Amino acid sequence: METCILVHPPLLEATVGTSVELPQDILMCIFGTLEIPDLIRAGSVCTSWNLAYTSLRSHGHYNRPQTPCLLYTCESSDKRSACLYSLVEKRVFKITLPEPPICTRTLIGSSQGLLVTVDRSSEMQLLNPITGQQIDLPSVITIEHVKPIYDKDSGAIHQYEYSCHSGTRVYCPPSIVALEELRHELHHKVLVFSDTTCHGYVVVLIHSPYCQLSFARVGRDDSWTWLPPHNFYHDCIYRDGMLYAVTSKGEIHGFDLNSSVVTMNIIIGRKTNRCLTHDLEPRPGDFVFWNTGKIKVYEVDDRGKELKRANHAYFTDDNALWTNGLLNNRRDMGILNLDNNTREEIVSPQLWSNCPAPMWITPNLRKMNLL
Repeated sequence: METCILVHPPLLEATVGTSVELPQDILMCIFGTLEIPDLIRAGSVCTSWNLAYTSLRSHGHYNRPQTPCLLYTCESSDKRSACLYSLVEKRVFKITLPEPPICTRTLIGSSQGLLVTVDRSSEMQLLNPITGQQIDLPSVITIEHVKPIYDKDSGAIHQYEYSCHSGTRVYCPPSIVALEELRHELHHKVLVFSDTTCHGYVVVLIHSPYCQLSFARVGRDDSWTWLPPHNFYHDCIYRDGMLYAVTSKGEIHGFDLNSSVVTMNIIIGRKTNRCLTHDLEPRPGDFVFWNTGKIKVYEVDDRGKELKRANHAYFTDDNALWTNGLLNNRRDMGILNLDNNTREEIVSPQLWSNCPAPMWITPNLRKMNLL
């Protein structure tokens, strides 16, 4: 990442020939209030400040909420580089990512400051773009609907058999797909959650056919666990071993992932308690072409507890043809202020390349201590 040093007036006035330094605990408290760009700069000022910066990171005490950044690739950059557009600083930082080249991958998820990418073999990686740490997720051939086809001469996997069934119904015969094509057929969305029960991460994959669920515990599971026989899931949230998934019909299903046999319970049937609709149609004369027509915010009343909603929504196009890099059209990406229903376009003119599609990410300096 590109960094620069900001020079500020001294915090304390020192006499000539003396050095006045703040105690490390005070420096760490101050640094803990900074967003990541300023924190990195502060750690570059001097040895004492770098020690406070390193201690803050290594002990896991840095947990300041971050303003989202837009991650994208640029055709003028090399294949391993990506760009982070900072909303706080209104500027772009360039970062170098591990192999395989980021321009050859698709992005299917961003949470906990981590990205989930899919390479040309349709295998998934968990990546922290800030630290550069990367972990391979369980192989795609361990997903219920995917079987490997091996080359007779080399013994390597050269195709996949993809089955279209839901556990209770077979929709069509299995098809044979190329390694790279499977990611356009199978992968929809991935969510990453902190797992307090094992001090690691749980990754939930929403995949075809018909938006079913599979999950894996990073660093613990060597295969994906399928959650049949329901489908048409749109989003998930995880807490204390319980996975809650919402369907296209408005239902919320609960799964106890710590159980030896995972079963589904209906938390809420086909109804919603509250719906806030925000119209995103462009005003007359607007230059932006908004493909996102509306954003609906649903509030669930869980035993009378109130949920506070954030005052901004950060959105990108979720058209599968665009997120998989199959179309090269102008995308609508921006910020919706839920308080006054105004929106803001991000990075204009749009400089990103077509693949992978840009994605919002909340920067995270923590390392995945899972290996």
